[in-house]
Amino acid sequence: MKFTDSLQVNLDKRSYDILIGEGLLASAGEHIYAATGDGTCWIISDENVAPHYLDTVTRSLSEKDLKVAEIILPAGEEHKNFNTVEALVNAVLDGRPERNSTLLALGGGVVGDITGFAASQILRGINYIQIPTTLLAQVDSSVGGKTGVNTKHGKNLAGTFYQPRLVLADTTVLDTLPKRELLAGYAEVVKYGLIRDSNFFDWLEQNGEAVIAGDREARKHAVKTSCAAKAAIVAEDEFETGVRALLNFGHTFGHALEAETGFGASLLHGEAVAIGMIMALNLSVRMGLCPAENLYRATAHFMEIGLPVSVTNRKNQKWDASKLIEHMAHDKKVKDGKIRFILIRAIGDALVNHDANPLIVEEMLREAITK
Repeated sequence: MKFTDSLQVNLDKRSYDILIGEGLLASAGEHIYAATGDGTCWIISDENVAPHYLDTVTRSLSEKDLKVAEIILPAGEEHKNFNTVEALVNAVLDGRPERNSTLLALGGGVVGDITGFAASQILRGINYIQIPTTLLAQVDSSVGGKTGVNTKHGKNLAGTFYQPRLVLADTTVLDTLPKRELLAGYAEVVKYGLIRDSNFFDWLEQNGEAVIAGDREARKHAVKTSCAAKAAIVAEDEFETGVRALLNFGHTFGHALEAETGFGASLLHGEAVAIGMIMALNLSVRMGLCPAENLYRATAHFMEIGLPVSVTNRKNQKWDASKLIEHMAHDKKVKDGKIRFILIRAIGDALVNHDANPLIVEEMLREAITK
């Protein structure tokens, strides 16, 4: 056994483990067999990830005498849609799956979301396992059972809550990630410090550069702490009726930014969330909820680590505050016609707000997109 840590998401009969450490891809078959048995496995990956890791996972499954099929999806957020899900579902159905069959999501958040969504639909629900290969997926999207696709109306507006049977987070795969992808994932890491754990934010201020630079122990600690935070929140509120909403910090603004850019590669999800978190902190200060020092401190850390803090450096992109507000009005977190914001009282202390003054929101956005 090469994994260094094991966490559990406690959801009664739907509980599952998160294994975090090195060498997990090479031993994936052992862990998958223990979690799901001897049913046929479909490895779902994309054109970017498959050349690096598909053979390793396939070999590991074959060593446990598991029957394996492979499906390669086109890479990119722009393919996270119903067309891709339909193609995936039909490809799996062509292979005659049974209720003990398993889909393995080998890739980043897009692959994980699509695979989980497809698994929840096939035969009204078959097993799936998350094998996240990006920092963002390891610390966020692979844990908690949110699946979904984007539509013309916005991000993740169609999907299900459907828990995986296991999460395998092999931290060695992060060595091959481009720095931009690492930083995009780091945005979700720092989010946990900002919403609930000021001590973790303190630690990131001291060690964040080591996480990005490739320090193995720092990366393991960052992934484990993030996963533990999310596992605790999901166990408390699986279907996002309460505290789980805090995990959307920065996402209301971030999703609007992504929608305006067409969910393309010009603005990665983590980059949009980073900018969205600064916007949420800015709004918190303007509403008198949060001392300005918290905004300055977060902004300084983001800039030091290399995360974007504004939209003004996006090439060939014209921003319009009213359009961003329109995107937010279509967000799935809207309630009674009011946009729900996750705001901050202080670093480590987030809250849900349903009554932000629209004029203050618009003023903040107009200033943010023109600086």
